Amino acid sequence: MTPLSIRHLNVFYGERPALVDISWELPRGLTAIIGPNGAGKSTLLKAALGLIPCEGEVRLFGTSLDEARARVGYLPQRASVDWDFPASALDVVAMARTPRTRWWGALPRREREAARAALDEVGMAALADRPIGQLSGGQQQRVFLARCLAQEADLLLMDEPLAAVDAATEREIIRVLQALVAAGKSVVAVHHDLASVPHVFEHALMLNGRVVAAGTVAEVFTPAMIVTTYGPSLAEAEAAD
Repeated sequence: MTPLSIRHLNVFYGERPALVDISWELPRGLTAIIGPNGAGKSTLLKAALGLIPCEGEVRLFGTSLDEARARVGYLPQRASVDWDFPASALDVVAMARTPRTRWWGALPRREREAARAALDEVGMAALADRPIGQLSGGQQQRVFLARCLAQEADLLLMDEPLAAVDAATEREIIRVLQALVAAGKSVVAVHHDLASVPHVFEHALMLNGRVVAAGTVAEVFTPAMIVTTYGPSLAEAEAAD
């Protein structure tokens, strides 16, 4: 059963169409959503998660979002997070464990230990008690990745997980994503670095307000399709970046 199925999805910001007639089935594995700024990449993730109004049908593992919510994890763009929120790295990760427990009172020890284990998996155990706002950008990204791991989701939707991180953090995030896929999870990530696409991802969705192409990287991530998605001048600039 496909992890995410979208049929005839439309999203409007006021009267401006952001996504038009999107129909797409996410394959299992590691998938990149690729397209220029304003192409609707982040909007597509938010619509799939029910975070913004949309028209059309979204199915997760063959059912509704309400029924499948516990199986879906989300990593937002760093710019959308309030980093001044008074919480430690461990607190942020432990939030992913609360659906497994009662909503009042202290989080049980076993759940906090699961959160610590997720931090350890991304190399952040030593900074578990550090306020999230005092971490570097790469460390913050690792914490939110750990939060996804702690949720034990079967599908992870990630909005630019590799943006503005140092090389060591990028390698660590890629390692974790590939390990998740090897364990049978599915990951879809908005991605902007065209040069790394063939080395990291198995599948690609080329998007620019509409679906330009979707398939394996070998099938759709071609020079001609990049030009179709970005336009000639922008494609050259992205390739040179």
